Amino acid sequence: MKPNILLAIADDWSWPHAGAYGCTWVKTPAFDRVAREGLLFARGYTPNAKCAPSRANLLTGRNSWQLEEAANHWCYFPEKFKSVFAALSENGYITGHTAKGWGPGVAKSELTGKGFNAKKATPPAKAMAPSDYAANFADFLDARPDKATPFCFWYGGNEPHRGYEKGSGRKLGKKPGEIDRVPACWPDNDDVRSDLLDYAFEIEHFDTHLGRMLAELERRGELENTVVIVTGDNGMPFPHAKGDCYDLSHHLPLAVRWPKGIAKPGRQVKDFVSFIDIAPTLVELAGLEWAKTGMAPSPGRSLMDLFAGKPKHKRDHVLIGRERHDVGRPLDVGYPTRGIVTEDWLYLRNYAIDRWPMCNPITGYLNCDGSPTKTLCIQARKQPGQRVFWERSFGKRPAEELYDLRTDRDCMMNLVADPKNAARKKALETLLVRELTAQGDPRMVGKGDVFDKYPTADTKTRGFYERYLKGERPTTGWISLTDFDPDAEKEEK
Repeated sequence: MKPNILLAIADDWSWPHAGAYGCTWVKTPAFDRVAREGLLFARGYTPNAKCAPSRANLLTGRNSWQLEEAANHWCYFPEKFKSVFAALSENGYITGHTAKGWGPGVAKSELTGKGFNAKKATPPAKAMAPSDYAANFADFLDARPDKATPFCFWYGGNEPHRGYEKGSGRKLGKKPGEIDRVPACWPDNDDVRSDLLDYAFEIEHFDTHLGRMLAELERRGELENTVVIVTGDNGMPFPHAKGDCYDLSHHLPLAVRWPKGIAKPGRQVKDFVSFIDIAPTLVELAGLEWAKTGMAPSPGRSLMDLFAGKPKHKRDHVLIGRERHDVGRPLDVGYPTRGIVTEDWLYLRNYAIDRWPMCNPITGYLNCDGSPTKTLCIQARKQPGQRVFWERSFGKRPAEELYDLRTDRDCMMNLVADPKNAARKKALETLLVRELTAQGDPRMVGKGDVFDKYPTADTKTRGFYERYLKGERPTTGWISLTDFDPDAEKEEK
């Protein structure tokens, strides 16, 4: 009997913010149960730290630089790339989703199956979506023709994506002092800690609905034959995280539960896992051959060997990168970066260092969601002793970056110029270029500008930079008025 699949994906959730990882200020009993009764992955990564490209990586098994327009955020999804949900649907599975599937962007078909979104509920905070995710999952299960038909369901929670109801974490009874450590890339003060508590509150809402879904499967007698995969799509919506290329950007929570197929439950897996591995895993779970699914070739690897506790090959690194995320630069160009993450090191190559990494200051650093923490980091540019918070999140960057993740998990000290690291840097760069070349990355053959030429599918914000300079004020919705920093471009030359 083919296993069912429940894929739960939170919106903007960084590692290690779950109880199973030892985090005490975020309570995630459902995620912790999945990890305790299955596998907890210590090194799960997305290749691209923004919603649409990250989800495209997961659904196709391909890296961003292999997906043409789908490398970008808010794109027109190329029809030539079939999603794994479509492949399963063609081979006996019933598929569906609730809330956020692939996106934002425009696709001619639903990449995560039919939507189930009729059930609503009053959320515990004003800024949260009024979706009853668990009830919608129950509706999906009720719509199955029979229990013999396997299912693959995508729970796309809208949390912890911003906006947040300010102070919602405190209202729940959380206290700023409970946070054991504020990352070094932000000021450690009450405003930032309160912002983190609001983030924690939204993760817990996502986890609550996951717990209800597990209970629903248990009630129906189907939990034991369901593979439950829980993760986030990209890093937390804070500066130096979501939309960037650091550890907080790409390193994600990941746990898998499957009683019938996981040996020695409760293990922590330290092998590197990429989102491009998820689709090959689902294909093998369904008893299919990749070559017969009609999906484009994938550099990903099925995780079934890790489930069995018999790894066939140890992966000791993953590749990451980005092209255009949000608009806010002249001509809607992106900020191209490629990188490689190993157990101890992160190496990044930035290909257009004349550009602002998080979009231009004059238009509000649009590649970073508005938040109290973002505002403080922008204000730090002009404050004595605080400027580092602006520099590390919003300032221009050199062509290469190298970070020692053993001592600098927050990626604050670029060691690329240290002669002691020359050989290491060269080895990482060589490996990165070799693998990108083998995968057909246009940037490796001087054709990377193709990513800038793909039009954004969000017509409301297309050409934002030029329209803003002409006096028009297009609606963005994800930044604060306090974030516009018109003096920075002139003062930082």
